[in-house]
Amino acid sequence: MDASRTPLSPQEATAAENSAAAGELFAMQTILVVDDEPLIRWAIREGLEDAGYAVVEAGSAGEALARVAGSDRFAVALLDLRLPDCDDLTLLRRVRGAAPDCRIIVMTAHGTPETLAEAIRAGAVATVVKPFDLGGVVGLVRDAGAAA
Repeated sequence: MDASRTPLSPQEATAAENSAAAGELFAMQTILVVDDEPLIRWAIREGLEDAGYAVVEAGSAGEALARVAGSDRFAVALLDLRLPDCDDLTLLRRVRGAAPDCRIIVMTAHGTPETLAEAIRAGAVATVVKPFDLGGVVGLVRDAGAAA
């Protein structure tokens, strides 16, 4: 033991272990980001990676479904509501069916309050309206991932 370091009390040691375990949990979670706009995917990826998450991107519903069907297990999926190869809530329902443990956050620039409410009824844990605050999105992912 380094003589210059003061030993931790049992409470401090437990708190340090819990903090390290929580950091490892979040660092190990993989987030799926689905949006047809590369700049949106890039911004979200950067914010989530800075927060310690692994991120997988998909630019279409087809690509997203292939990722979900693959070996990756996603804690959270951020899904754009409108994609060229998918209408409104279809992707949400298909991801919920293929990966029921995945927590889904729906993003949109075009959603009506009724559509956003329907997304929640269909299984989304949250909705985000574009343009969005990146810190708020990272917070939503953190909260959804903690519940996963």
